[in-house]
Amino acid sequence: MKKINFIQLLLLLVLVIPLTAQNLSKKEQKIITTIENNNTDAIDFLKKIVNINSGTLNPKGVQEVGMVFKQAFEAIDFKASWIDMPKEMNRAGHLFAENSGKKGKKLLLIGHLDTVFEADSPFQEFKMINDSVAHAPGGNDMKGGDVIILYALKALHENNLLGNAQIIVVYTGDEESTGKPLDISRKSLIDAAKRSDIALGFENSTGFNYATVARRGASGWKLEVTGKRAHSSGVFNKRVGAGAIFEMSRILNTFYNEVRGEEYLTFNPGVLLGGTFVYLDNMTSKGDAFGKTNVVPQTAVAVGGLRFISEEQKENARAKMRDIVSNNLPHTSAKITFTDSYPAMGPKEGNLNLLDILNTVSLDLKQGEVLAYDPGKRGAADTSFVAEYVDCLDGLGTMGSGAHTPQETVNLNTIEALTKRTAILIYRLINQN
Repeated sequence: MKKINFIQLLLLLVLVIPLTAQNLSKKEQKIITTIENNNTDAIDFLKKIVNINSGTLNPKGVQEVGMVFKQAFEAIDFKASWIDMPKEMNRAGHLFAENSGKKGKKLLLIGHLDTVFEADSPFQEFKMINDSVAHAPGGNDMKGGDVIILYALKALHENNLLGNAQIIVVYTGDEESTGKPLDISRKSLIDAAKRSDIALGFENSTGFNYATVARRGASGWKLEVTGKRAHSSGVFNKRVGAGAIFEMSRILNTFYNEVRGEEYLTFNPGVLLGGTFVYLDNMTSKGDAFGKTNVVPQTAVAVGGLRFISEEQKENARAKMRDIVSNNLPHTSAKITFTDSYPAMGPKEGNLNLLDILNTVSLDLKQGEVLAYDPGKRGAADTSFVAEYVDCLDGLGTMGSGAHTPQETVNLNTIEALTKRTAILIYRLINQN
């Protein structure tokens, strides 16, 4: 049996796991009432932080949003701190908030403060579309999820139910474009995981009745090609050869024909430049090219991403890509380099057990059954960095549409229900042996 089919089988198992729902306790009913009473404040809080630009490359804005959350966590007796990143990384840093204790499961709750909308984006403001849906840059991905974490914990705090529990909240400041090197930008997150039993990620939901037990990893790649600069009348002859752009085209077309097709494996060239001279800023992914139609191009560069469900799948794909890159057209040369971004998060048994617990919570709340979402339809997220150390569940955040686009929306009607689900899940986990 192929490994990929085994992954699919694990995902299907959750459909047949026997579920035993229990009624909400009196304490849980009080949690629900508190969340209902706080819901208007939660939406106002979301609007406030959405209207602060926190594009990844706007460190000042990211930290400003972090300070708003820091104050809110301190108000519910969490010890909050800001961890700066080295200046040369051009990343803001991360917010940590912790409640110390020894009771029940030790939880790590993960969100991120940054968005894909930089300070120069025309999409900057929270605006209602109707009585329940708003356009909101980063409201769905993922400031709404951050608010759900905060207001779930706030409800538990107001009912004196956090007690002796260890809960670490981490809001990273560079999830959308992870700072390098990873051993610096993700060290504090991984250290927190090593002190925890369970990680819950609050990336935007893939559907009200879905959660993520597995997600693909992400890797970057850069392809650099050189050719022989000459008058275009000599292109293809033995002295001049094919030029850089034809060689780039050959490589990308062969990637498409020979590497594509394996389940859960995708790769995408996101930026491509070619000509006599090219310049690409790796930090901003912006660049320019100069060339003429009567000159054979001497340089070309492409950068892209690679998605995979396991380290084995990643390494096999990289090997195929390297082999294709090495088989050059006449008078050209090429090299490809890879950069690790996110490891894969596999569907471990512990992740499926967490889904079972969440499903029971949802049924007790009369919110319907929660199923495992197809990992092939999810991008990478910070839970992947900690999946090696703890059981994980992700996709617990807000619902909406158009993430990463100027049409991004957040569905405000779902925030209360998802906060209830989160609070009861946390309550049951911190009271579990």
